[in-house]
Amino acid sequence: MKTLGIVGGIGPESTIVYYRAILAEYRALKPDGSAPSIIINSIDLHRMLGLIAAGRYAEVSDFLLAEVRRLAAAGATFALLAAGTPHIVFDQIQRGSPIPLLSLVEATRDAAHARGYKKVGLFGTRFTMQAGFFPEVFAKSGIAVVSPAEEEQTYIHDRYMNELVKGIVLPETRDRLLTIAEHMMQRDGIEGLILGGTELSLILGGTTEVSIPLLDATHIHVKRAAEALLA
Repeated sequence: MKTLGIVGGIGPESTIVYYRAILAEYRALKPDGSAPSIIINSIDLHRMLGLIAAGRYAEVSDFLLAEVRRLAAAGATFALLAAGTPHIVFDQIQRGSPIPLLSLVEATRDAAHARGYKKVGLFGTRFTMQAGFFPEVFAKSGIAVVSPAEEEQTYIHDRYMNELVKGIVLPETRDRLLTIAEHMMQRDGIEGLILGGTELSLILGGTTEVSIPLLDATHIHVKRAAEALLA
């Protein structure tokens, strides 16, 4: 039996979403009442974000790699990072990992490619929106990734860290995020919008209020994990 390891706690609310969604997706694919084998390693969110904010990426990589190794030692046969931001060092972690890792970014890129998109927008933390890991991975499939304008990024990051990570979902925040998405569609010509942070699924995932198609990275990542458990 395969066992999925999850590096969670980044943040706690999204880890709960991941666990429930993987169970639901697994049971939809295998409706015999069985459940998957999953190990969750919940880490210190503030320590990781502090290192990222300071630009100490080598330490971020070492920190997360140690947590992946703990999962492997506990019996995980493959693993994932239950957040978008730590994928900033995904390649470094993957190189040192004793078990295969499922990339949220690669899974989302594959979904965008399957839909035929050539230009997509990106919501996430400031670290995610300003880093190059989404554009670099998507460029391999000929897809351009556009981040919001600077003031829009500031708003998204503030609401992400001060509301969504804490599980706070406000209608006015949802409305403003949808407005930014509409502006990007008109201004930047994006064909789809990546919800590149797992907490964004809590506020925008499944919404029908925006005219632009959403690429919910969490849902896409979860589906790939469930499929891998059954492969």
